[in-house]
Amino acid sequence: MSTPSPAPSGRSEELAAAGAIPAVSARSIWVDLLVYPTHSLPTAAQPVLVGLGLAVHFGVLSPWPALVGLFGSWVIHVAGLFTDNHELLRLHPKLPEHPELVHAVETGALRLATLRLAVVGCLLLALATAPYLYRIGGAPVLAFGVLGIVTSLSYNGGPWAYARRGQADPLFVLMFGVVGVVGTYFIQAAAVQGAPQPWRLLASLPLPVYLVGLPVGALVTAVLLVDDLRDHEFDRVKGWRTGAVLHGPGFNRVEIASLVAFAYLAPLGSWLLLGLGPWMLLPLASAPMAAGALRTLFTVRERVRLIPLTPRMAAVGLVYAALLGLALALAPR
Repeated sequence: MSTPSPAPSGRSEELAAAGAIPAVSARSIWVDLLVYPTHSLPTAAQPVLVGLGLAVHFGVLSPWPALVGLFGSWVIHVAGLFTDNHELLRLHPKLPEHPELVHAVETGALRLATLRLAVVGCLLLALATAPYLYRIGGAPVLAFGVLGIVTSLSYNGGPWAYARRGQADPLFVLMFGVVGVVGTYFIQAAAVQGAPQPWRLLASLPLPVYLVGLPVGALVTAVLLVDDLRDHEFDRVKGWRTGAVLHGPGFNRVEIASLVAFAYLAPLGSWLLLGLGPWMLLPLASAPMAAGALRTLFTVRERVRLIPLTPRMAAVGLVYAALLGLALALAPR
């Protein structure tokens, strides 16, 4: 129930930007491959935090199915990350966008077959959760899973490869802001209430389940766009059609700011339009973090100095999602 997040940035990229590519051994690249996916876990957790808060609010909290669903969603998410790296190295083997991976392939420390094996391993782990979740939620669970796999692998793989076409922005909003939240809530409702007619249960979910996660989707998409801004020169070489490539970095900055502004206006709508009460303003407590990230966004131009902005913006989203989940749990019915 997830899509690949923007690739996390690390010390290796900072060294590469400074003109020094770190030495890579077979052991170190395997360590990186094992540790690297953990950077995506906070992103995958954001819609789950909202779904848990909704479940408390509507009286259907069942954490274990939600956590199993998070694991399945996360490993699908990681499969997309590995696919993205595989396609980058396959199609642009000399492009130093991720220099440590390019160097590892050149020295033989990493093979494309290794990344393909990692993708298959992630998908097998995701499939291992399917029987348990299907027993609870029926066919909609399989539909969520298939949608997640197709969307994740197609980020930069297969004939669609929507990131290359500049179509990732709305899909990220929908996958992280709607699909992930609805899926998390649905599996808990099915566990607590039973789902003899699972499609009818899905259709009967309260309207807030479909709407309150949209600001989280907006903030996850803002992280993607920070990466697009940072890497727009590489994306131009690759022939990608992101907003930063087609319209310039200024357009990209305005789009990020607009998504963040939407995220911080949305709680007011949840209070006034969805009737969830003033607790819905709790996510506004993270606004100083967001303001600091936007200040960096509009004042920094050098790529190497934009690298830390990705984890900063991701931290904004995680704190926001946690506060939103807490607000929903505290909101009166």
